[in-house]
Amino acid sequence: MSEGDLQVLIDVPPSDLAEELEQSQTQVQALQDTLQQVLDRREEERQSRQLLELYLQALKKEESILSKVAESETEPRKEMDVVDTGTSSTGVLAKTALSDQTLAALKGKPAPELCLDSQDLELVVKEDTEALASSLSWDKQKAEALQQACDQELSKRLQQVQTLHSLRSVSKGKKTLPWGDWPSSKRKK
Repeated sequence: MSEGDLQVLIDVPPSDLAEELEQSQTQVQALQDTLQQVLDRREEERQSRQLLELYLQALKKEESILSKVAESETEPRKEMDVVDTGTSSTGVLAKTALSDQTLAALKGKPAPELCLDSQDLELVVKEDTEALASSLSWDKQKAEALQQACDQELSKRLQQVQTLHSLRSVSKGKKTLPWGDWPSSKRKK
């Protein structure tokens, strides 16, 4: 029976259904309780399937992020670049921990925070604003705006990872059914 048909049988007053089926009201009430349990189980299965789909989407995103991190780790990194700030009041060179490749991405991309891996985003956020502005030949406000954008992107990625971990912990306790056992009809509301 479809979920709509089951719902109709549940909604009929037990006395009317008992009269129609020529059964006792107790038997009809037991039947309606069983039908309600079937509907509840189907709804739980639907919610479990939706949760599984969300989990798979989050897993794909995490794999994508991890593959980008793995790619960036295989590329050689420079330990430290030293940038001469020219007329510094203290006469000390400003140092930046960012690689030439990262600096090029920061200069050349309209939204560089989307192109950098999480490790580089952390370095940009932690970098001294004046040293960053100097190494990019930008003013301080533009460097601060870049750091804020990188910080927001980093927070967004962290939230995605936390969501994935939450989904994993929720899905560990759920019993999953084989794909063939999922109901194909939708419950009408």
